[in-house]
Amino acid sequence: MSAESKSAEPKTTPLHEVHRDLGANMVDFAGYLMPLRYRSETAEHEAVRTGAGLFDLSHMGEIFVSGPGAGAALDYALVGNLSPMAVGKARYTMLCAPDGGVLDDLIVYRLADREAAGGGRGGEAQTWMVVANAANTAVVRDALTERAAGFEAVVDDRSDAYALIALQGPRSQEILERFTEATLAGLRYYAILADRVAGVDALVARTGYTGEDGFELFVDASDAVPLWRALAAVDGVVPAGLAARDSLRLEAGMPLYGNELTAETNPFEAGLGRVVKLDKPVDFVGKAALAAQAQTPPGRRLVGLAARGRRAPRKGYQVVTSGGTPCGVVTSGAPSPTLGKPIALAYLDSGVEESGLAVDVRGRHEPVDVVDLPFYKRP
Repeated sequence: MSAESKSAEPKTTPLHEVHRDLGANMVDFAGYLMPLRYRSETAEHEAVRTGAGLFDLSHMGEIFVSGPGAGAALDYALVGNLSPMAVGKARYTMLCAPDGGVLDDLIVYRLADREAAGGGRGGEAQTWMVVANAANTAVVRDALTERAAGFEAVVDDRSDAYALIALQGPRSQEILERFTEATLAGLRYYAILADRVAGVDALVARTGYTGEDGFELFVDASDAVPLWRALAAVDGVVPAGLAARDSLRLEAGMPLYGNELTAETNPFEAGLGRVVKLDKPVDFVGKAALAAQAQTPPGRRLVGLAARGRRAPRKGYQVVTSGGTPCGVVTSGAPSPTLGKPIALAYLDSGVEESGLAVDVRGRHEPVDVVDLPFYKRP
């Protein structure tokens, strides 16, 4: 998930009129008009933690890579070892620059061969769906196209053809099963299947960005409104906006592109070195730089901070030592509705003593404690 500065007139999602009818506070986010909140972001946050929240994520990018060489192309283009994945599985990975900087973090799904858009015959035809952050869709599409040029693979950006609706929270399975033909209990985390949901064709993924159980539903853009209305009509399902999504992902310790991850950040300093598969048997873009970074202690590390007071650290605020010396920077911060206190993610300089730290909140040094991530883990 990522924001970008305003430039051209923002686009709208297929659910734009639904959000307006619900009285959503709409904002320009990643080039789209998106619902920030409907009424209370705290109530929306708590609905996801205790019941179910409904999100419009149609600004995200869906880029398909298909053909007999699709898996090999992704192995070369991305840091993960994708080609051994079974059909119906998903994986979190990254697109990195040759210098190891993160260009985007992604989820890659291996779809059934019959979904192939081109290349190959019968069992040879592979199809993968790469889901990119909205502001980075063009970057990801162009990089995949360039990096797949030497493989039997076709890159097809279908972002405008798809809508993405997420149902998140502990009640999500029970609610969604009212509308599906499949039994979802067997669909494991980071897996996907094709199904009919509320009468429309959908790719149903057990993934999310909230720290709760939940599902992400990829449907034709023309089917977004009836699907949303069917799910929203269930008692207890609460529409939720970007503000709640951000506080939920922060509590879950999940990185946000543009905050914790940037082109100037490598996966190791972000604590995500595990996604870089240096031992995969093929070369990939950025491998040499990432291999060197893996052997070098990072100059900074990502940590969780819990404030002792009520003033929330915010993005860009300096972390300081007990003597007032700057030693880091906050990348994300907000009050935590679940924990009842402000929390933050921050990069600390290597070697900094973790005790006695504070955040400079508009000229006042507010004490913070370094805590384990994630801040919240579902029961």
